[in-house]
Amino acid sequence: MIELRLPSPVAELHDERLGGVRVLLKRDDLIHPEVPGNKWRKLKYNVAAARDLGARTLLTFGGAYSNHLRATAAVGHHGGFATIGVVRGEEHLPLNPSLAYAVERGMRLTYLDRTSYRAKTSDEVIDRLRREFGDFYLIPEGGSNTPALLGCAELPAEIAEPFDVLVCAVGTGGTLAGVAAGLEPRQVAIGVPVLKASLEADVAGLQRAAYGQRVGTWRLEGGYHFGGYAKRTPELDGFVDDFEARHGLRLDWVYEAKMMYALFDQVRRGAFAAGTTVVALIS
Repeated sequence: MIELRLPSPVAELHDERLGGVRVLLKRDDLIHPEVPGNKWRKLKYNVAAARDLGARTLLTFGGAYSNHLRATAAVGHHGGFATIGVVRGEEHLPLNPSLAYAVERGMRLTYLDRTSYRAKTSDEVIDRLRREFGDFYLIPEGGSNTPALLGCAELPAEIAEPFDVLVCAVGTGGTLAGVAAGLEPRQVAIGVPVLKASLEADVAGLQRAAYGQRVGTWRLEGGYHFGGYAKRTPELDGFVDDFEARHGLRLDWVYEAKMMYALFDQVRRGAFAAGTTVVALIS
């Protein structure tokens, strides 16, 4: 069994660049070292559903640097499931640290060319995977589905201090879709996409599948992908180094660094009125 730190801590960020805006860090990264943050929240009810169905294997999808693949491998290791990771693109050896970790935790890797990967939700691809690996409980890329949204929707109620805005990084859209559903009517969720894509329809589609309609007040703040998913620039690296020097926290450059950069830039641009309390989700 996995011992979790819940609710995850909330800490105020003291930084003179924030002016009159108060920022609280929701440290979901501290939930568990192997299954941190939104990964646990997304997997929580998926794992429960897999157990209810009697499944012994979890199969999911991700890119070569997917934190979701790592987390699924860890959940399988601790929870007694076999795990299969379907990786976008061709195999490259030696494995990068993310995939190597997944393998160490017992995950079996298989690869799909990019054309097939784009069709990963099709019956043809799923049937092919079932013929190769047998029965499995399917978790979508990034873990984003209705059970995931239900887990993420629990997050806002954990925050005891009043707040106005919650900001999170967006990859597949599940975290934003879920936390927005858990907000009070006066609160707003802002998602910062970390890849070059229009994700509005994805987030809204996840909510419609889970709740029948778009729920909560939320929006996307684009322009902070720094070249695309898992891409970075010297400017972003400089921000990460500076943030660590100021606050002793090394931001994940794939997700949280882009989100925090966007938050500081939006504060600088006057997007938040003085006295606004913003929660930044470190997941």
